[in-house]
Amino acid sequence: MLFFEDFEVGQSQEFGPRVVTREEILAFGREYDPQSFHVDEEAAKHSSFGGLIASGWQTASICQRLVVDGMLGKVASQGSPGVESLRWLKPVRPGDALTLRYTIAEKLPSESKPALRGRVRLHYVLRNQRDEPVMTLDCWGIIGRHVRRG
Repeated sequence: MLFFEDFEVGQSQEFGPRVVTREEILAFGREYDPQSFHVDEEAAKHSSFGGLIASGWQTASICQRLVVDGMLGKVASQGSPGVESLRWLKPVRPGDALTLRYTIAEKLPSESKPALRGRVRLHYVLRNQRDEPVMTLDCWGIIGRHVRRG
């Protein structure tokens, strides 16, 4: 288990790749974001994207899955107060292989409970197989401290 004390500003790690399939783009789009360029291949050809693309929310979900599987699942995570910024830079298409790199940008003890937890600001960059950034995300995580009991 990793605790607040285990993270250092500048620390970086990479996870992936994760290949995005046509079938999952269509399924996610039908369920959560049924815009034509996410659910209809023929209509998507005539869109400004020129073909089927993943929803940005699906891209963010894939990012979250990569970070949980690669790191967050082993952390004394206590959730997140939210996202500071989220940018979709390039469309994600069927067959794209996504790799996530996160960097610890800032680390602060909790203002209300500094002996129990702290906040870590993470900067994520999700890239495709051509090393092109497709999404960036900046958010805070609340991480428990390693508390020794009497």
